[in-house]
Amino acid sequence: MSALHRELVIADPEQMASLAHEMAGLLSAGDVILLTGELGAGKTTFTRGLGEALGVRGAVTSPTFVLARTHPRLDAGQPPLVHVDAYRLSSAVELDDLDIDFDRSIVVIEWGAGLVEELTDSWLSITIDRPRGASIDSDAEGRDDEEPIEPRRVTIDGVGPRWQ
Repeated sequence: MSALHRELVIADPEQMASLAHEMAGLLSAGDVILLTGELGAGKTTFTRGLGEALGVRGAVTSPTFVLARTHPRLDAGQPPLVHVDAYRLSSAVELDDLDIDFDRSIVVIEWGAGLVEELTDSWLSITIDRPRGASIDSDAEGRDDEEPIEPRRVTIDGVGPRWQ
């Protein structure tokens, strides 16, 4: 087990963003975050909060169709945030072909399990478990057209020498 291991329950998107703000304080150039979780788990919410905490220019949006987005920081001397969606990639070679400057960036990779391990010896693994099968309850106004915000279980593990 790594020196960095945490298990949390995150109640809502605001807490997910707060977690990202907390994690931002640990990160520097060369750090890689592997985000794992099903669709709608909160991976992009986390990354958006991370971008806010790091002070990137512009909005952080999902890179699903472009595969990777680089978000420069307002302070040009700081490493950019690179947000990768590896869902459509089938190998670490394809991830490497994106020509990401891992050494000079903070890189967040969604759907990268089985790929990132071949590119770096250290990463921060964040797994977001979204509960399934909860009923949709009506709110005080009787509306039942929106899914409730369900707590997420988040597991954070540091992997490799960087996180020992």
